[in-house]
Amino acid sequence: MSQGKRRTPEQIINCLRDAEVLLSPGLSIPEVCKRLVISPQSYYRYRKEYGGLKVNQAKRLKELEKENSRLRRAVSDLTLDKLILSEAARGNF
Repeated sequence: MSQGKRRTPEQIINCLRDAEVLLSPGLSIPEVCKRLVISPQSYYRYRKEYGGLKVNQAKRLKELEKENSRLRRAVSDLTLDKLILSEAARGNF
């Protein structure tokens, strides 16, 4: 994968599986990362976020994170609307 491209959760999980296979005979993490064309920092970040997940679980996690973000924006918009209306009702404009 070329540098600067984002990987999908499926690609990340497959990358972690490949890393496990390469680590089992005794390769070091930097060697594995070089073969998988990722940085060691990316490997550790992927492992922290996706380690032990299956592809369908990773998809569900991303969907839930997206929905959570949407709901947070909705709550903040409604809170702002409420503050504006309460200021207008008091006549402080």
